[in-house]
Amino acid sequence: MKFAYRFSNLLGTVYRCGNLNFTCDGNSVISPVGNRVTVFDLKNNKSDTLPLATRYNIKCVGLSPDGRLAIIVDEGGDALLASLVCRAVLHRFHFKGAVHSVSFSPDGRKFVVTKGNLAQMYHAPGRKREFNAFVLDKTYFGPYDETTCIDWTDDSRCFAVGSKDTSTWVFGAERWDNLIYYALGGHKDAIVGCFFESGSLDLYTLSQDGALCVWQCDTPPEGLRLKAPAGWKADLLQREGEDEDEGKDEDEDGAERETTIRGKAAPAAEEQRGKVQYSRVAKYFFNKEGDFNHLTAAAYHKKVHLLVTGFASGIFHLHELPEFNLIHSLSASDQRVSSIAINGSGDWIAFGCSGLGQLLVWEWQSESYVLKQQGHFNSMVSLAYSPDGQYIVTGGDDSKVKVWNTLSGFCFITFTEHSSGVTGVTFTTTGYVIVTSSMDGTVRAFDLHRYRNFRTFTSPRPTQFSCVAVDSSGDIVSAGAQDSFEILIWSMQTGRLLDVLSGHEGPISGLCFNPMKSVLASASWDRTVRLWDMADSWRTTETLALTSDALAVTFRPDGAELAVATLNSQITFWDPESAVQTGSIEGRHDLKTGRKELDKITAKHSAKGKAFTALCYSADGQSILAGGMSRFVCIYHVKEQILRKKFEISCNLSLDAMEEFLNRRKMTEFGNLALIDQDATEEGGVTIPLPGVKKGDMSSRHFKPEIRVTSLRFSPTGRCWAATTTEGLLIYSLDARMLFDPFELDTSVTPAQIRAALCQRDFTRAILMAFRLNERKLLQEALESVPWDEIGVISSSLPDLYVEKVLEFLASSFEESRHLEFYLIWTQKLLMVHGQQLKSRVGTLLPAVQFLQKSIQRHWDDVSKLCDWNRYNMQYALAVSKQRGLKRPSEPPGSEEEADASEDDDSSMHLLRRGPGDGDGPLA
Repeated sequence: MKFAYRFSNLLGTVYRCGNLNFTCDGNSVISPVGNRVTVFDLKNNKSDTLPLATRYNIKCVGLSPDGRLAIIVDEGGDALLASLVCRAVLHRFHFKGAVHSVSFSPDGRKFVVTKGNLAQMYHAPGRKREFNAFVLDKTYFGPYDETTCIDWTDDSRCFAVGSKDTSTWVFGAERWDNLIYYALGGHKDAIVGCFFESGSLDLYTLSQDGALCVWQCDTPPEGLRLKAPAGWKADLLQREGEDEDEGKDEDEDGAERETTIRGKAAPAAEEQRGKVQYSRVAKYFFNKEGDFNHLTAAAYHKKVHLLVTGFASGIFHLHELPEFNLIHSLSASDQRVSSIAINGSGDWIAFGCSGLGQLLVWEWQSESYVLKQQGHFNSMVSLAYSPDGQYIVTGGDDSKVKVWNTLSGFCFITFTEHSSGVTGVTFTTTGYVIVTSSMDGTVRAFDLHRYRNFRTFTSPRPTQFSCVAVDSSGDIVSAGAQDSFEILIWSMQTGRLLDVLSGHEGPISGLCFNPMKSVLASASWDRTVRLWDMADSWRTTETLALTSDALAVTFRPDGAELAVATLNSQITFWDPESAVQTGSIEGRHDLKTGRKELDKITAKHSAKGKAFTALCYSADGQSILAGGMSRFVCIYHVKEQILRKKFEISCNLSLDAMEEFLNRRKMTEFGNLALIDQDATEEGGVTIPLPGVKKGDMSSRHFKPEIRVTSLRFSPTGRCWAATTTEGLLIYSLDARMLFDPFELDTSVTPAQIRAALCQRDFTRAILMAFRLNERKLLQEALESVPWDEIGVISSSLPDLYVEKVLEFLASSFEESRHLEFYLIWTQKLLMVHGQQLKSRVGTLLPAVQFLQKSIQRHWDDVSKLCDWNRYNMQYALAVSKQRGLKRPSEPPGSEEEADASEDDDSSMHLLRRGPGDGDGPLA
């Protein structure tokens, strides 16, 4: 099995912190999620996470006007210049300080970064290759406190910067004679947003206390005059025969004056003469008297004159400026609105709420949601793939169960019936029922047809369930109790409790049914794994004695092997028939745990208490996936018992336990800075956690979550695997585009030879050579050259070894090709001709067949919906056309209501009446 798995998507987390952006076409939202960036395509209903990551959580994202480039800056001041076209990092840069915001000029030539109490303007990187993509142009001083926001004029001549010291500064991007800088006051709190009016220097400023000031400028943008050259430039123009040394000295002085602009809050009267002047025209207040709702985010659309403001209570307002007319006011969330963005047309507004991890896109004219997504509020605990691999279900500590579509990346249903944390989730073999266990003492079954909770299983006495499993028939549900050490068995059909299995002397940590037999394996902290036979009155057939507490148990897909993860970081393999141990893997050195900031011992010593907590076999059963209290996920070869590959799921230093050694910069003479509660009331304050807590101290307002893998699952198709981690639900898939993997290749197999065989209509030889070279475009060309009426003959002449490869190629082609019927004929002929031979190799072929089923099922769903809709439309059109030819009978005199009622009855009778030409099926 190939292991070219690459990170492909991040689900379960839609927004963490930072600013939202719309792409230039207005159809996609760019959302920062931790240290990654996700693009939500609203038109095609897809989400895609870019394959790049920063070292810390992302603070701000600046998008170029043409939508090709993005500057992504993290909390540490590190910046990535990324291309959104080729989805790659072009340049890395460090701003040497925390950056609050970044903004490109409308002409795309410059960009401004606010850092500390100053603003820096850089030359924007172009399309040509450059030695240094970030060249500093000017540095602007003026505010006394941190700068918070930036806005440019339409012609890129000036920009405004807001600050926490309640002032707003207008700076010239060029050396204008009548506008170098201008300071505006008028507020009593920190500036949240400043916006220029379209085509003018008029300005709107908003402060945190909910005040809006309207500033009018006495000069149009065309009235700005370039400053006459001074210093060495003027001298150079007048007399060109000066000494070289003197020119050099003046050059240095002039350069300092050119690149640094120092503003004064109260300039002298002589300096103001002949300069641009601002006057405050109006001041408006969002809050009513006695209301203290902080304004937290704002956005302004210049063409539509639409101002959107978000508040700490989750409310947002829409106003029309400059009259300040309220359009509407609604509540988007229970938590503060962190970021707002408006698309280019002004129709859609995106809201990000970092407290709950919400992302909303609102169409304000129709007052409807375009997108409404929210991840799990607390960490995800468990996940399961549906049998066809189309859906993933996740359960979290926030008591919610969410179902995600793997193709679109969106959550399409959330179940909230549980009242405490969800500990286990699983699908039945039909794929339409989800069974979940929870700490609230219930096991619930959810129906994916009607989206409802149709069964609730409870225990005779209250208990907390730690895991759940469903047998292959889907009729037997089992759950392990955490405090009574029992396993409870229910019937899915009746909902009745069938049996209570006792025998374990510790909490049940994992349950798993044998896929091929009616045998249940249960792992416990009492250092045993018990096998229960369902056919023999739930009698214990075997008890497997372990050397340490069992943390996870799983069967191989063919049911012939059992794997158990224990507390001493070992994975042991057992034969469930003979109860004999067949092998073991020592995984302590592969876990590579990090040292937490508040740990008193080194990472090497703390690793002794860490172990694998999640296990999963690959689809073919040859490998096993393991993860736990670490940032690494390991894939082991079961037979050879060696490490095949190790995946690092995150490089985000904003999470705890990421570094192996303590950061020496944080060590002072008073001890570790992480232990010092610098200011717990401020945002980002640290408090010392309580001893013994697993997931950070919830009593502290801000804590660093610890990196961990809570659950792992391989897709039934074998093409991808998923992991629930602190960052969210990570999907890793095979990247076949970058892989050259020939099969039985020799010197005679070339693209020219394949095309020559196609010209001679020797299709079988061309297909076999194309599969030996294994290049996707040649495979497609060879298969699509076969006439449809000859597919049956070609299929029968293919050797058995190549049939599996053809089926895999057909399954992947269904996802992107429009030749649906052609590939369906290929699939049908192959399965009919080679069906008997394929049955004998069902174990190795199962992933390929499931991948094929998933692709065909998706097309069937799409086409059936389209056909139902077209059928309904045609029936409706027929009914209306028949109704037009009929004359209505004269209505008896009566009230208008009776007339209306009779009209409705008459029209409905005509619609329901069917002629001989109508279809056989019922009307939709």
